[in-house]
Order: sequence, then structure tokens, then C-alpha cells
Amino acid sequence: MQLGALRVFVAGLFLIGFWSKHLRAIRQRHWKWVILAGFIGTFFPAFCFAYAQTQIDSAITSILNATTPIMTLIFGLLLFKISFSLRQFVGVAIGLVGCLLLIWQSAEVNSHQNYLFVIFIFLATFGYAMNVNILKSKLTDLSPTAITAGSFLAITPAALIVLLFSGFFGRNDLSSPVVLQSVGALVVLAIFSSALALLLFNKLIKMTSAVFSSSVTYLIPTVAIFWGVVDGEKLSFSQLMAMCLIYFGVVLTGIQKRKTA
Repeated sequence: MQLGALRVFVAGLFLIGFWSKHLRAIRQRHWKWVILAGFIGTFFPAFCFAYAQTQIDSAITSILNATTPIMTLIFGLLLFKISFSLRQFVGVAIGLVGCLLLIWQSAEVNSHQNYLFVIFIFLATFGYAMNVNILKSKLTDLSPTAITAGSFLAITPAALIVLLFSGFFGRNDLSSPVVLQSVGALVVLAIFSSALALLLFNKLIKMTSAVFSSSVTYLIPTVAIFWGVVDGEKLSFSQLMAMCLIYFGVVLTGIQKRKTA
């Protein structure tokens, strides 16, 4: 709880300089979507990933996070009336099979981990998928900076409330080198992986389609697996094959027919 709340709160403080200038662009009709995007696209996923990684390696978490484009397409079809081709349906099916194989293989390789916690990862990807579709269908007339500023204006006070009630200031010795090192790492995470990453991601959504923009999650497992191996995490050949299956499904999901002249 403290990790998720502090990550959101620090990112909100970092972005506070954007608030006064860009919040003026947000009209009354925008606010419900901006607030919803903030909570489901940033606030709740921060807690979901923090909980998931108490039991699951970062490499596995990041691979499953790559299902975000598949979730984006599913929610786009069900709630936002986005067209759905046969190729994309096959991609979704292959990607989901890859997820099941990955979970199964990972449970065999690392039997000490509780893979029921993958539920938190899927909850986060559901949130990411809904967020992408909301931004692409409901907030196209707002700048990425305005959306980010408005979202953090809504979720930063909520993060502070969670932080206060979690006992962060009372239970932690903030003069301890170990605590300071952890907080320092979290500040880096909040600034680069929450604040700046969200600004860039919202910009990408404005420039491209919902499914394509969510496809940046392809790159996350490559980086996370590298750091996971450096940190001593185990990853088998069968797990890598399951990851490739997920990638193949996601690529099929993202392919769109070219428009003929």
C-alpha cells in the first residue's frame, strides 16, 4: 500500500508545475473521463503491480503486462464499438493461450511463488486497456499534458490519504539508510515510470491508434527480463517460448488492413 501510494504521490508532486497552466483547457464535460482515466490507468495499477510482485518475479509480471494490447482490443470491441477482424480475434486467442502456458510453466519453474497473484497483473492491464480506449474515444480534443495534469490532480490527494492511513510516516524510520535507499529508488520510479512515461504515452495515444499505442508494452518484458536475470531470477526456455506466443498474438491483434485508394 505504501509503495503504490508513494509512487503516485511523488509523481503528482513532480507534475504539479503543469497543473496551473494546462488545467484551464479541461472543460466540465471532460472531467469525469479525466478522473476515471487517472484512477484506472495510473492509481489502481500502481497498487496492483506492487501486490503482484510480492509473490511473482518481475520478468513474469512484465511478460503478462504485454497482454495490454489484447485487453485494449477486447474492451474497444465491447464498450467502444471498435471493429474486430478475424485476424485480431485469432491474435487474442493465441495471446491468451500464451498467457496460460506462461503461468503454468512459471508455476513449475518457481513453485515457491503464488501465481494466483497474476490476477493483480490482469486487473492492471484491464485498467490500462480501459484508459487507452477512454483517451482515444472521449478525450481526443485535450492535449496529453492537460490529461496527465488533470488525472494527477484527481489521484494525488487520494494517494496522500492512503499514504497517511498506511502508517508510512509512523512506521518507517526515515533517517535509516535502508529506508532512504528504498524511498530514493521509488522516487526514480515515480518520476520516470509514472510521471514522464505517462506524459509520453498520452502523446503517443494522440498520434496513433489505441491498439498500436498500447503495443509499447512489447518492449517492457525485454528490459525487465534482463534486469530480472541480473537480479538472479530464473527464466526457462519454455517460459521464453510462451512469451513469444504472447508476442505473436499481440502482433496479430495490432495488425490492421491497409486502406485501398
